[in-house]
Amino acid sequence: MVETFNTFLAIMGITALVVFICLFFVTAGYGKFATKKWGPSVNNKIGWVIMEAPVFVTMCLLCYYSNRELNATLAVIFVLFQLHYFQRSFIFPLLLKGNSRMPFSIILMGATFNILNAFMQGGWLFYISPANMYTNSWLSSPQFIIGTVVFFAGMFINIHSDSIIRGLRKPGDTKHYLPKGGMYNYVTSANYFGEIVEWTGFAILTWSLSGVIFAWWTFANLVPRAASIYKRYIEEFGGEVKNRKLKRVIPWIY
Repeated sequence: MVETFNTFLAIMGITALVVFICLFFVTAGYGKFATKKWGPSVNNKIGWVIMEAPVFVTMCLLCYYSNRELNATLAVIFVLFQLHYFQRSFIFPLLLKGNSRMPFSIILMGATFNILNAFMQGGWLFYISPANMYTNSWLSSPQFIIGTVVFFAGMFINIHSDSIIRGLRKPGDTKHYLPKGGMYNYVTSANYFGEIVEWTGFAILTWSLSGVIFAWWTFANLVPRAASIYKRYIEEFGGEVKNRKLKRVIPWIY
């Protein structure tokens, strides 16, 4: 079982590399890049729920059917993971403004990855990890403490950045604006930077290869999209972007 799981992780890691390269040439058609060529679509709010909720549900099922005792450490890690996806599945969609649409093709790809990721994280935590690894003493380990601080820092940046984006337009306004404030003072995709930081923290606090693969997937998916967003902002606000010395997604670096 361990060997099969490690093969699964290897395949996921290699697939992320392929996705990373491809996304520099093909921009996923949702949000500001939505086009009809991606096929039938639904309201953005419904799309986010359908895409994100499966990981929340699958993680609950993996936890419920595990024979492993749910001690304090596993419970805390489980809650941290689910905290993100509860917000992303059931709160974030309700906060979205406008009537944007999301293609079914994007929803299907996102939901498929999310389910696979639940098997990566839940499989490791509740089935594969050594039985003596996540004891209660893990909660006071350097990995857990540092990783949790990084995790919450990333979550705060992600949620705060999303709120800045939502506040750019007043009702009825259709103009485009360059975000300002928070991490948008350094990058044009601060929300993506926050999510990358968040899952890097999760990889640290779990000290697991499954966590690393997820962090790598987050990077592989969001960095190319941040590059596309940066290009769009350069076309619309080139002088301001350059004057503010904004990077794409990683402050001062890229």
